[in-house]
Amino acid sequence: MEPAFDRLTGVINVVSGYSGGHVQNPTYQQVVAGKTGHIETVKITYNSEIISYLDLLKIFWVNIDPYDGTGQFCDRGKSYASAIFYLNKEEKDLIDRSILEVKSLKSSRVKTVFAEFKNFYPAEEYHQKYYQKNPSRYFSYVRACGRIERLKEIWN
Repeated sequence: MEPAFDRLTGVINVVSGYSGGHVQNPTYQQVVAGKTGHIETVKITYNSEIISYLDLLKIFWVNIDPYDGTGQFCDRGKSYASAIFYLNKEEKDLIDRSILEVKSLKSSRVKTVFAEFKNFYPAEEYHQKYYQKNPSRYFSYVRACGRIERLKEIWN
């Protein structure tokens, strides 16, 4: 998700990490083993005078498969499920509104998890800006997983 948000005017910082689980400072290996309760996430710092939370949600939706509750593209398992963590009632209300818009586009059930934010732990340094550090590997992975085709299928 980093590339989708990094390029946006108004986004100050995007950090890859883990959220929603019960283990403090988990490692990638612990998270993907499924025993921490965490989901791979990104933490986005943004200037709300330039880009709105609703705009961020719109970018989120068109970069995931909201109808897959068992992971995303090649990545399978609960730690790869799509999720949104909200900080307050206003964000929750905007998520609810955006989900209604997504539901109106397709009759399939939205399986993206949304829950109150309780923690965030940055991923290891080698995960940060992976797409910039390893562009050939990253884009080969994206193509091999069928991500682009699936997103076109969902969002036209």
